[in-house]
Amino acid sequence: MNFDLWLNKLADLLINAGVPAEQGPMAALGLLYLSLTLISLAVVVLLLRRNLRSKKTPEEPAGQPVDQAEGPSAEVEVAEGTSRLEEEPATAVEPEPLPAVIPAAEEPVNLFQRMRQGLAKTRSSLVGRVDALLGSRASLDSGFLEELEEVLITADFGMQATQELVQALTGRLKEIDPGEPAQLHRVLGEEIRTRLKTSEPGWPEPASGPLVIMLVGVNGVGKTTTIGKLAKQFADQGKKVVLGAGDTFRAAAAEQLEVWGTRSGAEVIRHAEGSDPGAVAFDAARAAVARKADVLILDTAGRLHTKINLMEELKKVRRVVDREIPGAPHETLLVLDATTGQNALIQARMFQQAVEVSGIALTKLDGTAKGGIVVAISSQLDLPVRLIGVGEGVADLRPFDADEFVAALFANN
Repeated sequence: MNFDLWLNKLADLLINAGVPAEQGPMAALGLLYLSLTLISLAVVVLLLRRNLRSKKTPEEPAGQPVDQAEGPSAEVEVAEGTSRLEEEPATAVEPEPLPAVIPAAEEPVNLFQRMRQGLAKTRSSLVGRVDALLGSRASLDSGFLEELEEVLITADFGMQATQELVQALTGRLKEIDPGEPAQLHRVLGEEIRTRLKTSEPGWPEPASGPLVIMLVGVNGVGKTTTIGKLAKQFADQGKKVVLGAGDTFRAAAAEQLEVWGTRSGAEVIRHAEGSDPGAVAFDAARAAVARKADVLILDTAGRLHTKINLMEELKKVRRVVDREIPGAPHETLLVLDATTGQNALIQARMFQQAVEVSGIALTKLDGTAKGGIVVAISSQLDLPVRLIGVGEGVADLRPFDADEFVAALFANN
């Protein structure tokens, strides 16, 4: 069978598949060339890999491939790189790591010190630059306010909160002596405090059934770790906790949650990888009621806030839980990574529109010098910051206290 006959048959197939008749031969020719090119590339890659494997380094034992990773960590890394195709690309955000060791119970320390240490980078960046700005000026004029505005913006206070703060400070400059930084700290701290939205202390108390907390957010912000820490805190209060492993698409997500469940004594309800998150929520709600649990915490898969179909999936999970436990979820916490800065505000707006977010859990605040994002969120969104993460330990996931936050931010070094 000659080349022309092959080409004609392929053209007929393409025309039957919907390609216009006049374009059939050209499309067939292009497809053949593309196929030959791909086959050639595959052969070249195979030959190169074979050549590399045959060249052993002097330190390498015979029979072990050059590209083979050592130890069990290789398997974990491959698993964690697996992601749902329709969700966030793997290059966009790193998935949450599977912890090798859960932090042991910490020794009691001063809680204010934890907050102060967690805000060290932000305090150094913000307060340090403000003091340097004061030291370089003999008077507080419009030039000072312009430079202060730049300092606040670079600390991620956001344009709206920054303009409000600068405007408020303009009317209070007479209260500040340029030679007394503490006076500026006090005035700036008071203005920041008035813009921090606070929530009611403690958690809601359902009329019947367990307290249900649902966590949502994009990939890599720390949802599963936050759930684990919350579970441990509730368990330490003597409460019975059930965890729902609703992240059924990230490899090792359920296993990571089970590690935290073991640490806190919480029961984990899970399905096979790739299962319907609504089905997991249904079984978790049924189990929490049957076991007379005090708290049910639901994990969900990370998703881009721009993926409408995945946001609809969250609505389905909420409906399922509400049907089994009327009024649930009683709290829907949006987990945001403080290191992402102003992008966190975009995420918050989209999630707030899709699901009834009741509060923010802001993680990794200790890893950024831009802690002003707390003020930006409170100023621009009608949402309270419920929890903040200021360290790796279980106790470093803290209920947000606006007064404590401001005091720690301007604490003396």
